[in-house]
Amino acid sequence: MSRQFDDVMLGSIELFCLCAELQGFTAAAAAAGLTPPAVSRSVSRLEERLGVKLFTRTTRQVRLTDSGRAYFQQCRQALNQLVEAEREVTGRQAVPSGTLRISLPTSYGHCRVLPLLAQFHARHPDVKVEVQLSNHNVDFAADGFDLAVRGREPPDSGLVARRLEDAPLVVVAAPAYLKRRGVPKSIDDLAGHDCIQFLLPRTGLPVPWLFRLGGEEVEIATRGSFTCSEDILGGVTLARHGAGVLQTYRFIVEDDLQRGVLKEVLPKFAGASRPFSLIYPGNRHMPLRVRVFIDFLVDRLKAPSSAGRPAAAIPPRRG
Repeated sequence: MSRQFDDVMLGSIELFCLCAELQGFTAAAAAAGLTPPAVSRSVSRLEERLGVKLFTRTTRQVRLTDSGRAYFQQCRQALNQLVEAEREVTGRQAVPSGTLRISLPTSYGHCRVLPLLAQFHARHPDVKVEVQLSNHNVDFAADGFDLAVRGREPPDSGLVARRLEDAPLVVVAAPAYLKRRGVPKSIDDLAGHDCIQFLLPRTGLPVPWLFRLGGEEVEIATRGSFTCSEDILGGVTLARHGAGVLQTYRFIVEDDLQRGVLKEVLPKFAGASRPFSLIYPGNRHMPLRVRVFIDFLVDRLKAPSSAGRPAAAIPPRRG
């Protein structure tokens, strides 16, 4: 195998990543113990090799170009893997360390995962955790994430999905709304109520409501005057203030139900649930910090079955 990079070019890649992270040549030079002109020459050598501009330079600012941003994401991932390989070989990975990047759905992040992170950090103080709260699917290679939690089957069969839990659903409304509009006694009664809708990020369509009838889960289309997108907690806020009836995860509204802020309706049709799983690439070296986080989260959320499985093997659940 012939050499693709000499020591100078590898150093240029490291300095390029440092410039991208610190958003400037001067800051990168200070961090690396070099002069700004030396850093600038190093990046220029890299741009000449690639034949593309990596940064847009002005007198006040240095910004990544689109090509530079894509190159940085790949280079940062490659450099992190080199660091992990060195640590593993030298035995330093006996202690988890480094930065863990994870993408979480807004509701599940706020209510289930974020409350556990302080405990995880107490166990593994050398691990820094970066959290993105988003309901959109992530590109692991391009976006630089180690893990994501999602409530639906990922489209990429090259991903592994490890089940965390099946989250029970519940239908709720504020006491004031129920006094004003009446309490629905059957699923058919929902047609006469304002049913708060949550729109799927991928399709923009309302999520069907899920009920258990005769031992089977059935999806019901509902209608209402209010819709929310991106953050399901917006629908909870609407329900708390009497805007309508809402189906949501029980873990989101458990405290509201206990305090009487919200009331459960249609309890005899309850029992439906939706799964949440940890998603990660199946063909990538997994650093110790990622492995211990997966084990920690699965253990704390106590899924009935936590064995890793190909994403395509998880039965698709609509809505």
